[in-house]
Amino acid sequence: QAILAQAGSARAPSAPAGALPRQSQLVRMGMKYCAAYLMAVLAGNDSPSAGDIQKILESVEAEYDSSVAEKLVSELEGKTVHEVIAAGKEKLKGFGGGGG
Repeated sequence: QAILAQAGSARAPSAPAGALPRQSQLVRMGMKYCAAYLMAVLAGNDSPSAGDIQKILESVEAEYDSSVAEKLVSELEGKTVHEVIAAGKEKLKGFGGGGG
């Protein structure tokens, strides 16, 4: 979440044209780990390991960083995906929204 909060859409001044800022690269990289974790849960694994994430990412020839996967698994240890999503939805209520 901290990485997501820091991510900006503007390019870093020293970045070459077309390059993503470092934070955007981290956010994009982190999302594939979350997606792989959720795929494992949807497949029936209520508590995926870093190894499970690795298998999923390598099956699509994606780069894998064990430190990112291990951090995600440790952050979600003892929690269910449904609890995490429900808590996140509750936090988003304060943002308001469209509609009328």
